[in-house]
Amino acid sequence: MTADTLLTHFNQVFCPKDLGHPLAGGEMDQAEIVEDGYIAIKDGKILEIGQGEPRSELIGEKTIISEYRGKVATPGLIDCHTHLVYGGSREHEFAQKLDGVSYLDILAQGGGILSTVRATREASFDTLYQKSKHLLDYMLAHGVTTVEAKSGYGLDWETEKRQLEVANQLHKDHPIDLVSTFMAAHAIPTEYKGRSTEYLDVIIDEMLPKVKEENLAEFCDIFCEQGVFTADESRYLLSKAKELGFKLRIHADEIKSLGGVSVATELGAVSAEHLMVISDEDIDRMSQAQVIGNLLPATTFSLMEDTYAPARKMLDKGMAITLSTDSNPGSCPTANIQFVMQLGCFIMRLKPVEVLNAVTINAAYSVDRQKSIGSFDTGKEADIAIFDAPNIDFLFYFFATNLIHQVYKSGKQVV
Repeated sequence: MTADTLLTHFNQVFCPKDLGHPLAGGEMDQAEIVEDGYIAIKDGKILEIGQGEPRSELIGEKTIISEYRGKVATPGLIDCHTHLVYGGSREHEFAQKLDGVSYLDILAQGGGILSTVRATREASFDTLYQKSKHLLDYMLAHGVTTVEAKSGYGLDWETEKRQLEVANQLHKDHPIDLVSTFMAAHAIPTEYKGRSTEYLDVIIDEMLPKVKEENLAEFCDIFCEQGVFTADESRYLLSKAKELGFKLRIHADEIKSLGGVSVATELGAVSAEHLMVISDEDIDRMSQAQVIGNLLPATTFSLMEDTYAPARKMLDKGMAITLSTDSNPGSCPTANIQFVMQLGCFIMRLKPVEVLNAVTINAAYSVDRQKSIGSFDTGKEADIAIFDAPNIDFLFYFFATNLIHQVYKSGKQVV
């Protein structure tokens, strides 16, 4: 079979191993790295990965052949935790953060998430669309080809729906694929202060059925944190969401450990996210339950804390992990997944292979797209990030610089 496109003579092609489950523990340090590699593409999908000169059978009259000497190729990067769609921004809180005011204290004062809720409720569909598109353009330029996008800055049906509709429209319009998560349980809205259970009932009785009926999201998430939702409240919401057919995620152990990991393992959540203050017992629990730990080191960096998730300990205990930006207007205003990857090495002491597996094959499992993306297996989408780097170590050694040379999405060059 001839290829439509042949990308040839890469210094290295990084090929994650799809073992039929998220890579865990020592598996995360395994991958095939093809020297002088080529990638053959047919009908927008991976046809073959090889070494040296491509087989003559791959080359037809119309085959487009390009050389990439001095470059590295990886599967398109997957950012599996973002709060993409929101109104306004929160740089006015930066001085407070520099003065040592905590994230939860800013929230308690009516700032933080609640500040963004006010701005998002006031924003039109077009305003949210253009702002989110701009962020996606940044992400694409940094090698990202798939993004998980949460709602959660509406906290009422009208605005939550608008956020999800923006994400769904961008999924159709933008080269990046979007996977939507419904997260109306991101905070307790001002109008329900002191009545969190009543607000959860509104989500369960009124919002969740509409999200499912209108096919607006496939995941449901909740913020299990001090001053937000308890473990029992998280269990209550997520169990109802599971009954409706939603796949589950949970924000857990970000600032205080309240039992969110137990909820994730009991209900079979796909992932528990943040985990900066997770206990050893909960690491064991997640490893045994095969719940992915989605780690967000740029959030710790942005909050000026030193409580980075214990990634090395997680791998030593057999957990599967991913790395994501947590791109949002307050606790992590960035769209640069390469910076997150570099923090994974510099701060979390992860190895380059472990980091690349975290943002490719494991991230694909985190958004339930492992059958179509995340590795270079034949038949998967030809989503490819091409770096101006001689080897994978250089991606981390030469930090704080966007090293993307080109990006392919489903076999088409989009950057």
